[in-house]
Amino acid sequence: MGEMRTVGDLLDYLATQPRDRLVVLEKDAEGNGYSPLADAREALYVADTTWSGQVYPTPEDKAEWVASGAWTQQDADDKYEPDERVIVLGPVN
Repeated sequence: MGEMRTVGDLLDYLATQPRDRLVVLEKDAEGNGYSPLADAREALYVADTTWSGQVYPTPEDKAEWVASGAWTQQDADDKYEPDERVIVLGPVN
C-alpha cells in the first residue's frame, strides 16, 4: 500500500476490502498503540508543520451550532476559517 493523502486514495484502497472489515487507527506513526475508528467528519485544516496541524469547524457546522443554540453568533465569528477542507478520522480513544 502506498501513501494515502486524498479521499480518492483511501476510496481506491477501501474498494478492495470487505465492507464489514473494522477500521483501526494507529495512534502515532511508530505504531505505538491502536484504536478503532469512531467517526469521520469534515473540517477545515491548517498545517503547523509537514506532519501536524489544527482543525477548525466548517462554516456549515458553525451555522448549525448557532441555530441550535449551542454557540452564540459571537462564538462563531471569533473562530478562524482556513480554506482547506479535509476529512478527519477520529479514533475511539
